[in-house]
Amino acid sequence: MTIGQEIHVFGNWFIIHFTENEGMAFGMSFGGDFGKLLLSIFRILAILAITWYIFRIRKIPDKRGLIFSLSLILAGALGNIIDSAFYGMIFSASKFHEIATLFPAEGGYSSFLHGKVVDMFYFPIIKGYYPTWFPLWGGQDFVFFRPVFNIADSSITIGVFILIFFQKKFFKK
Repeated sequence: MTIGQEIHVFGNWFIIHFTENEGMAFGMSFGGDFGKLLLSIFRILAILAITWYIFRIRKIPDKRGLIFSLSLILAGALGNIIDSAFYGMIFSASKFHEIATLFPAEGGYSSFLHGKVVDMFYFPIIKGYYPTWFPLWGGQDFVFFRPVFNIADSSITIGVFILIFFQKKFFKK
């Protein structure tokens, strides 16, 4: 697919929308190349810390829910770091009217840990316009659930929601 290309799976409510994310959630970035490297290092450290913690509590019977939620977060973090680490090394740069090439002769568009993360799920459930009297955004278009995300992002989000929802059960002390 090319950047911005869409496949409508379920009308206008579920769309496969190809985009690349420069950094963090919702397309936020963190200070150019140095920020991208810091973000990647943070992700790797988080993966190591979560793995260590899961390994430490794995045999405690009443921690299965905590292990499950942390495993979802770990799986999502691993997916995003693998994308970030290798995607830029094995693909040419994506363009709006040109499909990226796998293993281009001249090499990928970036170095290790500087690649983009591919996002593709888009659920624009409700579309409309803010009323003109609405502060700040009056007259502008409104889309309920505008973010484009991937399976890894979903895994992290579900894991975090489970942690929040069951925090009193998971962390009794």
